[in-house]
Amino acid sequence: MPVIYEGNTLGDLLKYESPNLYSREAATVGAGQHLALGTVVSRDAGTGKLYPLRLVSETDFSPPAGVLATDTDARLADRDDALLIARHAIVASQSLIWPAELTQEQRSLAIEQLAQLGILVRQSA
Repeated sequence: MPVIYEGNTLGDLLKYESPNLYSREAATVGAGQHLALGTVVSRDAGTGKLYPLRLVSETDFSPPAGVLATDTDARLADRDDALLIARHAIVASQSLIWPAELTQEQRSLAIEQLAQLGILVRQSA
């Protein structure tokens, strides 16, 4: 019998959000990428489009804008139907997707920056 793999769902990622969808924001993911639910993203200052966190130097990275709450396939064109957890929420740490090149110190700093947005990262049972 084949094994079926089910990826993360919004319930795996989002443990609390403010009422009336206040935590969520519609966003645009820039073309040329396929981002999964739980990807920690930053916003391009010039275009406002979302991209995965990326290193801007050997020790610095673009500040996080939030966490994607949807799988978004923008490989062919910009997608303006992405859903971003942008404020006042609690997310499960094990459901977050980080760039592989981020060090543990950089990840801790990004978690602190998310907390400044009101997005708390917590271990989930």
